[in-house]
Amino acid sequence: MSAGGSRLAFIDALKVLASQLIVLHHLAFYGPMSDYVQPLLPGLISWLSQNARIAVQVFLVIGGYLAAQALARDGRLVEKPVLALIWRRYLKLVLPYLAALLLAIAGATLARHLITHASIPGAPTLPQLIAHAFLLQSILGFDGLSAGVWYVAIDFQLYTLLLVVLWLAHRALPDWPNAGVLLTAALIIASLFHFNRDPEWDNWAIYFFGAYGLGAITYWSVRRNALSPWRILIVAVVIAALLIDYRSRIAVALLVAIALGLARYTGGIESWPKSRAIAWLGQISYAVFLVHFPICLVINALFERFAPHTPIIQLAGMLAAWVACVGGGALFYDQVECRAQRLLHTHIN
Repeated sequence: MSAGGSRLAFIDALKVLASQLIVLHHLAFYGPMSDYVQPLLPGLISWLSQNARIAVQVFLVIGGYLAAQALARDGRLVEKPVLALIWRRYLKLVLPYLAALLLAIAGATLARHLITHASIPGAPTLPQLIAHAFLLQSILGFDGLSAGVWYVAIDFQLYTLLLVVLWLAHRALPDWPNAGVLLTAALIIASLFHFNRDPEWDNWAIYFFGAYGLGAITYWSVRRNALSPWRILIVAVVIAALLIDYRSRIAVALLVAIALGLARYTGGIESWPKSRAIAWLGQISYAVFLVHFPICLVINALFERFAPHTPIIQLAGMLAAWVACVGGGALFYDQVECRAQRLLHTHIN
Protein backbone atom coordinates (compact mmCIF):
# COMPACT_ATOMS: atom_id res chain seq x y z
CA MET A 1 0.00 0.00 0.00
CA SER A 2 1.36 3.38 -0.89
CA ALA A 3 1.08 6.67 0.81
CA GLY A 4 -1.10 8.97 -1.16
CA GLY A 5 -1.92 7.40 -4.51
CA SER A 6 -3.91 7.87 -7.65
CA ARG A 7 -7.59 8.73 -7.58
CA LEU A 8 -8.58 5.94 -9.90
CA ALA A 9 -12.04 4.75 -8.88
CA PHE A 10 -11.46 1.02 -9.38
CA ILE A 11 -8.13 1.11 -7.52
CA ASP A 12 -9.78 3.06 -4.69
CA ALA A 13 -12.43 0.33 -4.43
CA LEU A 14 -9.76 -2.39 -4.26
CA LYS A 15 -7.86 -0.41 -1.59
CA VAL A 16 -11.01 -0.05 0.50
CA LEU A 17 -11.81 -3.76 0.30
CA ALA A 18 -8.25 -4.81 1.17
CA SER A 19 -7.66 -2.29 3.95
CA GLN A 20 -10.94 -3.09 5.70
CA LEU A 21 -10.25 -6.83 5.46
CA ILE A 22 -6.85 -6.28 7.09
CA VAL A 23 -8.45 -4.33 9.95
CA LEU A 24 -11.00 -7.11 10.46
CA HIS A 25 -8.27 -9.74 10.20
CA HIS A 26 -6.29 -8.14 13.01
CA LEU A 27 -9.42 -7.71 15.13
CA ALA A 28 -10.20 -11.41 14.70
CA PHE A 29 -6.63 -12.68 15.00
CA TYR A 30 -5.33 -10.83 18.03
CA GLY A 31 -8.22 -10.81 20.50
CA PRO A 32 -9.19 -10.96 23.31
CA MET A 33 -12.57 -9.66 22.10
CA SER A 34 -12.63 -12.15 19.24
CA ASP A 35 -11.99 -15.02 21.67
CA TYR A 36 -15.34 -14.28 23.32
CA VAL A 37 -17.12 -13.76 19.97
CA GLN A 38 -15.78 -17.02 18.48
CA PRO A 39 -18.61 -19.23 19.86
CA LEU A 40 -21.20 -16.79 18.45
CA LEU A 41 -19.70 -16.53 14.96
CA PRO A 42 -17.20 -19.37 14.65
CA GLY A 43 -17.06 -19.53 10.86
CA LEU A 44 -16.66 -15.78 10.34
CA ILE A 45 -14.07 -15.28 13.08
CA SER A 46 -12.09 -18.28 11.85
CA TRP A 47 -12.11 -17.03 8.24
CA LEU A 48 -11.14 -13.50 9.20
CA SER A 49 -8.33 -14.63 11.49
CA GLN A 50 -6.86 -17.17 9.08
CA ASN A 51 -7.76 -16.12 5.53
CA ALA A 52 -8.49 -12.38 5.37
CA ARG A 53 -4.78 -11.54 5.50
CA ILE A 54 -4.58 -12.64 1.87
CA ALA A 55 -5.88 -9.13 1.09
CA VAL A 56 -2.21 -8.08 1.27
CA GLN A 57 -1.93 -9.42 -2.29
CA VAL A 58 -4.27 -6.65 -3.42
CA PHE A 59 -1.87 -4.05 -2.01
CA LEU A 60 1.09 -5.74 -3.70
CA VAL A 61 -0.48 -5.78 -7.17
CA ILE A 62 -1.77 -2.21 -6.86
CA GLY A 63 1.65 -1.10 -5.58
CA GLY A 64 3.37 -2.52 -8.64
CA TYR A 65 0.80 -0.98 -10.98
CA LEU A 66 1.16 2.50 -9.48
CA ALA A 67 4.97 2.23 -9.30
CA ALA A 68 5.11 1.40 -13.01
CA GLN A 69 2.82 4.36 -13.71
CA ALA A 70 5.08 6.69 -11.74
CA LEU A 71 8.49 5.38 -12.82
CA ALA A 72 8.11 4.20 -16.41
CA ARG A 73 4.87 4.93 -18.22
CA ASP A 74 6.16 3.38 -21.46
CA GLY A 75 8.44 0.81 -19.84
CA ARG A 76 11.41 3.20 -19.85
CA LEU A 77 12.66 4.76 -16.63
CA VAL A 78 11.82 8.43 -16.13
CA GLU A 79 14.71 10.86 -16.51
CA LYS A 80 15.22 11.52 -12.81
CA PRO A 81 18.11 10.67 -10.45
CA VAL A 82 17.62 7.16 -9.05
CA LEU A 83 18.85 8.00 -5.55
CA ALA A 84 16.54 11.01 -5.40
CA LEU A 85 13.58 8.81 -6.35
CA ILE A 86 14.47 6.29 -3.63
CA TRP A 87 14.87 9.04 -1.02
CA ARG A 88 11.56 10.59 -1.98
CA ARG A 89 9.82 7.23 -1.72
CA TYR A 90 11.36 6.60 1.68
CA LEU A 91 10.17 9.96 2.99
CA LYS A 92 6.70 9.54 1.50
CA LEU A 93 6.24 6.27 3.33
CA VAL A 94 8.17 6.97 6.52
CA LEU A 95 6.99 10.43 7.58
CA PRO A 96 3.44 9.26 8.44
CA TYR A 97 4.76 5.81 9.41
CA LEU A 98 6.98 7.24 12.17
CA ALA A 99 4.06 9.20 13.59
CA ALA A 100 2.00 6.02 13.55
CA LEU A 101 4.78 4.17 15.39
CA LEU A 102 4.57 6.72 18.20
CA LEU A 103 0.83 6.07 18.42
CA ALA A 104 1.51 2.32 18.43
CA ILE A 105 3.98 2.64 21.30
CA ALA A 106 1.55 4.80 23.27
CA GLY A 107 -1.36 2.43 22.57
CA ALA A 108 0.65 -0.62 23.63
CA THR A 109 1.77 1.15 26.81
CA LEU A 110 -1.83 1.96 27.75
CA ALA A 111 -3.00 -1.56 26.88
CA ARG A 112 -0.24 -3.11 29.05
CA HIS A 113 -1.45 -1.05 32.02
CA LEU A 114 -4.99 -2.34 31.54
CA ILE A 115 -4.48 -6.04 30.77
CA THR A 116 -1.89 -8.71 30.11
CA HIS A 117 -2.20 -10.31 26.67
CA ALA A 118 0.16 -11.94 24.18
CA SER A 119 -0.94 -9.58 21.37
CA ILE A 120 0.42 -6.47 23.11
CA PRO A 121 3.96 -5.54 22.00
CA GLY A 122 6.54 -5.01 24.72
CA ALA A 123 8.25 -1.71 25.47
CA PRO A 124 10.62 -0.88 22.59
CA THR A 125 14.38 -0.85 22.88
CA LEU A 126 16.55 1.81 21.23
CA PRO A 127 17.99 -0.62 18.62
CA GLN A 128 14.46 -1.77 17.85
CA LEU A 129 13.33 1.84 17.28
CA ILE A 130 16.31 2.57 15.02
CA ALA A 131 15.65 -0.59 13.00
CA HIS A 132 12.01 0.43 12.53
CA ALA A 133 12.99 3.94 11.46
CA PHE A 134 15.14 2.50 8.66
CA LEU A 135 12.57 -0.19 7.78
CA LEU A 136 15.00 -2.95 8.75
CA GLN A 137 13.18 -4.49 11.72
CA SER A 138 12.30 -7.82 10.06
CA ILE A 139 15.69 -8.21 8.39
CA LEU A 140 17.47 -7.59 11.70
CA GLY A 141 15.16 -9.90 13.62
CA PHE A 142 13.27 -7.39 15.78
CA ASP A 143 9.62 -7.84 16.70
CA GLY A 144 7.27 -5.39 15.00
CA LEU A 145 5.99 -2.52 17.12
CA SER A 146 2.67 -2.62 15.28
CA ALA A 147 0.91 -5.17 13.09
CA GLY A 148 1.50 -4.41 9.45
CA VAL A 149 4.72 -2.40 9.77
CA TRP A 150 6.50 -5.23 7.95
CA TYR A 151 4.48 -4.33 4.86
CA VAL A 152 5.74 -0.74 4.77
CA ALA A 153 9.30 -2.10 4.74
CA ILE A 154 8.47 -4.58 1.96
CA ASP A 155 6.73 -1.88 -0.08
CA PHE A 156 9.87 0.25 0.07
CA GLN A 157 12.05 -2.73 -0.89
CA LEU A 158 9.78 -3.60 -3.83
CA TYR A 159 9.72 -0.03 -5.16
CA THR A 160 13.51 0.16 -4.90
CA LEU A 161 13.97 -3.23 -6.57
CA LEU A 162 11.71 -2.28 -9.50
CA LEU A 163 13.52 1.04 -9.82
CA VAL A 164 16.92 -0.67 -9.90
CA VAL A 165 15.68 -3.17 -12.51
CA LEU A 166 14.46 -0.34 -14.73
CA TRP A 167 17.72 1.56 -14.24
CA LEU A 168 19.80 -1.50 -15.18
CA ALA A 169 17.67 -2.04 -18.28
CA HIS A 170 18.08 1.60 -19.28
CA ARG A 171 21.86 1.52 -18.79
CA ALA A 172 22.51 -1.89 -20.37
CA LEU A 173 20.06 -1.73 -23.29
CA PRO A 174 19.25 1.95 -23.91
CA ASP A 175 18.01 1.35 -27.45
CA TRP A 176 15.63 -1.47 -26.61
CA PRO A 177 12.30 -0.07 -25.39
CA ASN A 178 11.11 -3.36 -23.86
CA ALA A 179 14.26 -4.07 -21.84
CA GLY A 180 12.70 -2.95 -18.56
CA VAL A 181 9.58 -5.04 -19.17
CA LEU A 182 11.70 -8.09 -20.03
CA LEU A 183 13.87 -7.81 -16.90
CA THR A 184 10.78 -7.31 -14.75
CA ALA A 185 9.21 -10.43 -16.27
CA ALA A 186 12.41 -12.39 -15.57
CA LEU A 187 12.30 -11.33 -11.92
CA ILE A 188 8.61 -12.30 -11.70
CA ILE A 189 9.52 -15.77 -12.96
CA ALA A 190 12.40 -16.09 -10.47
CA SER A 191 10.08 -15.05 -7.63
CA LEU A 192 7.19 -17.34 -8.58
CA PHE A 193 9.21 -20.47 -9.33
CA HIS A 194 11.83 -20.20 -6.59
CA PHE A 195 11.86 -17.42 -3.99
CA ASN A 196 8.13 -17.32 -3.22
CA ARG A 197 8.19 -21.07 -2.54
CA ASP A 198 10.73 -20.66 0.26
CA PRO A 199 9.47 -18.86 3.42
CA GLU A 200 13.07 -18.11 4.40
CA TRP A 201 12.88 -15.24 1.87
CA ASP A 202 9.73 -13.62 3.25
CA ASN A 203 11.60 -10.66 4.77
CA TRP A 204 12.85 -9.67 1.32
CA ALA A 205 11.23 -8.03 -1.69
CA ILE A 206 12.06 -10.89 -4.06
CA TYR A 207 9.63 -13.16 -2.19
CA PHE A 208 6.75 -10.81 -3.05
CA PHE A 209 7.92 -9.61 -6.46
CA GLY A 210 5.73 -12.07 -8.33
CA ALA A 211 2.60 -10.21 -7.22
CA TYR A 212 4.18 -6.72 -7.36
CA GLY A 213 5.63 -7.34 -10.81
CA LEU A 214 2.24 -8.56 -12.02
CA GLY A 215 0.86 -5.13 -11.23
CA ALA A 216 3.70 -3.44 -13.13
CA ILE A 217 3.30 -5.72 -16.17
CA THR A 218 -0.44 -5.06 -16.13
CA TYR A 219 0.18 -1.32 -16.38
CA TRP A 220 2.64 -1.68 -19.25
CA SER A 221 0.77 -4.32 -21.25
CA VAL A 222 -2.81 -3.05 -21.13
CA ARG A 223 -4.19 0.16 -22.64
CA ARG A 224 -7.72 1.30 -23.43
CA ASN A 225 -8.96 -1.20 -26.03
CA ALA A 226 -5.44 -2.59 -26.51
CA LEU A 227 -3.68 -5.66 -25.10
CA SER A 228 0.02 -6.48 -25.44
CA PRO A 229 1.31 -10.07 -25.87
CA TRP A 230 3.28 -9.51 -22.65
CA ARG A 231 0.02 -9.70 -20.74
CA ILE A 232 -0.94 -13.07 -22.18
CA LEU A 233 2.55 -14.52 -21.69
CA ILE A 234 2.86 -13.47 -18.06
CA VAL A 235 -0.61 -14.83 -17.20
CA ALA A 236 0.45 -18.15 -18.74
CA VAL A 237 3.63 -18.10 -16.63
CA VAL A 238 1.65 -17.50 -13.42
CA ILE A 239 -0.75 -20.32 -14.24
CA ALA A 240 2.23 -22.62 -14.83
CA ALA A 241 3.70 -21.62 -11.47
CA LEU A 242 0.38 -22.42 -9.79
CA LEU A 243 0.20 -25.82 -11.48
CA ILE A 244 3.67 -26.66 -10.17
CA ASP A 245 3.02 -25.35 -6.65
CA TYR A 246 -0.43 -23.95 -5.91
CA ARG A 247 -0.41 -20.96 -3.57
CA SER A 248 -3.66 -19.19 -2.84
CA ARG A 249 -1.82 -15.89 -2.38
CA ILE A 250 -0.49 -16.07 -5.96
CA ALA A 251 -3.91 -17.08 -7.30
CA VAL A 252 -5.45 -14.02 -5.63
CA ALA A 253 -2.68 -11.78 -7.02
CA LEU A 254 -3.39 -13.13 -10.51
CA LEU A 255 -7.13 -12.46 -10.15
CA VAL A 256 -6.46 -8.90 -8.95
CA ALA A 257 -4.06 -8.30 -11.87
CA ILE A 258 -6.63 -9.64 -14.34
CA ALA A 259 -9.32 -7.40 -12.81
CA LEU A 260 -7.02 -4.37 -13.05
CA GLY A 261 -6.23 -5.21 -16.66
CA LEU A 262 -9.90 -5.55 -17.56
CA ALA A 263 -10.70 -2.28 -15.81
CA ARG A 264 -7.97 -0.46 -17.73
CA TYR A 265 -8.88 -2.13 -21.04
CA THR A 266 -12.53 -1.04 -20.72
CA GLY A 267 -11.76 2.38 -19.24
CA GLY A 268 -13.58 1.57 -16.03
CA ILE A 269 -10.46 1.94 -13.91
CA GLU A 270 -10.96 5.72 -13.87
CA SER A 271 -14.70 5.92 -13.39
CA TRP A 272 -16.12 2.78 -11.77
CA PRO A 273 -17.52 2.56 -9.16
CA LYS A 274 -18.72 6.16 -8.85
CA SER A 275 -18.96 6.71 -5.12
CA ARG A 276 -17.73 9.56 -2.96
CA ALA A 277 -17.67 7.26 0.05
CA ILE A 278 -15.41 4.73 -1.68
CA ALA A 279 -13.17 7.50 -3.00
CA TRP A 280 -12.84 8.91 0.53
CA LEU A 281 -12.18 5.53 2.10
CA GLY A 282 -9.61 4.79 -0.60
CA GLN A 283 -7.90 8.10 0.08
CA ILE A 284 -7.53 7.39 3.79
CA SER A 285 -6.68 3.68 3.36
CA TYR A 286 -2.95 4.09 4.10
CA ALA A 287 -3.74 6.11 7.22
CA VAL A 288 -6.24 3.47 8.39
CA PHE A 289 -3.62 0.79 7.76
CA LEU A 290 -1.05 2.67 9.84
CA VAL A 291 -3.15 3.47 12.91
CA HIS A 292 -5.67 0.66 13.19
CA PHE A 293 -3.58 -1.67 15.35
CA PRO A 294 -3.08 0.60 18.37
CA ILE A 295 -6.76 1.56 18.22
CA CYS A 296 -7.71 -2.13 18.22
CA LEU A 297 -5.30 -2.80 21.09
CA VAL A 298 -6.74 -0.10 23.31
CA ILE A 299 -10.39 -0.96 22.65
CA ASN A 300 -9.63 -4.66 23.21
CA ALA A 301 -8.01 -3.78 26.53
CA LEU A 302 -10.91 -1.55 27.61
CA PHE A 303 -13.53 -4.19 26.82
CA GLU A 304 -11.47 -6.90 28.50
CA ARG A 305 -11.01 -4.82 31.65
CA PHE A 306 -14.37 -3.10 32.02
CA ALA A 307 -17.04 -4.80 29.87
CA PRO A 308 -18.92 -8.08 30.46
CA HIS A 309 -17.27 -11.01 28.71
CA THR A 310 -20.41 -12.01 26.83
CA PRO A 311 -20.31 -12.65 23.07
CA ILE A 312 -22.82 -9.91 22.21
CA ILE A 313 -21.05 -7.20 24.24
CA GLN A 314 -17.65 -8.20 22.92
CA LEU A 315 -19.01 -8.26 19.35
CA ALA A 316 -20.22 -4.70 19.95
CA GLY A 317 -16.65 -3.92 21.03
CA MET A 318 -15.25 -5.35 17.79
CA LEU A 319 -17.69 -3.28 15.74
CA ALA A 320 -16.83 -0.18 17.77
CA ALA A 321 -13.13 -0.81 17.17
CA TRP A 322 -13.74 -1.19 13.42
CA VAL A 323 -15.58 2.14 13.27
CA ALA A 324 -12.92 3.78 15.46
CA CYS A 325 -10.19 2.57 13.09
CA VAL A 326 -11.88 4.32 10.17
CA GLY A 327 -12.43 7.49 12.21
CA GLY A 328 -8.89 7.41 13.58
CA GLY A 329 -7.54 6.86 10.07
CA ALA A 330 -9.50 9.85 8.77
CA LEU A 331 -8.13 12.05 11.54
CA PHE A 332 -4.59 10.78 10.98
CA TYR A 333 -4.92 11.43 7.25
CA ASP A 334 -6.03 15.02 7.79
CA GLN A 335 -3.61 15.90 10.59
CA VAL A 336 -0.52 13.86 9.73
CA GLU A 337 -0.43 12.30 6.26
CA CYS A 338 -1.65 15.38 4.37
CA ARG A 339 0.77 17.63 6.26
CA ALA A 340 3.62 15.20 5.53
CA GLN A 341 2.70 15.24 1.82
CA ARG A 342 2.68 19.05 1.76
CA LEU A 343 6.03 19.16 3.55
CA LEU A 344 7.49 16.68 1.08
CA HIS A 345 6.11 18.61 -1.90
CA THR A 346 7.49 21.91 -0.58
CA HIS A 347 11.00 20.75 0.27
CA ILE A 348 11.70 17.96 -2.22
CA ASN A 349 10.05 19.11 -5.48
